[in-house]
Amino acid sequence: MNGGDFGGIDVEKLIKSADAQMAKVEEMQESLTALVGRASDDDGLVTVEYTSEGLRELQLHPKAMRLSSGELAELIKETVAAAAADLQRGLNALMGEVFGEDNPARYAADPEGSMHDIRQARAAFDKTFDDVMGELDRISRRLDL
Repeated sequence: MNGGDFGGIDVEKLIKSADAQMAKVEEMQESLTALVGRASDDDGLVTVEYTSEGLRELQLHPKAMRLSSGELAELIKETVAAAAADLQRGLNALMGEVFGEDNPARYAADPEGSMHDIRQARAAFDKTFDDVMGELDRISRRLDL
């Protein structure tokens, strides 16, 4: 076992990968502040801008005041949801650009695949743990502890 290899895991590579991921997260955070989701209903009565901080802009056309309060409330909720979905699409595109194939958003899109990856990681951890414990046991027996 060399200094950078622990139970089949290249620790130096793992650290470099973690550092690279953190740099990507910082890059994404900077871009996230400029990301805006936008939506308008079909008739242009309600227009919304939505950011990571929530609702940023809500414009009501004067004709919107002709709707009942219930209709207007429903139209506002639908338009806000559409703007939030637009923001999410932009976020997914940004994460795809920043992370490429290592995009963590893939876990949200594929929960079953995520569980498969988690089970594989756990199996690798369990094997490494068993190997380390076995080695410690051998060392302990050699030292008559």
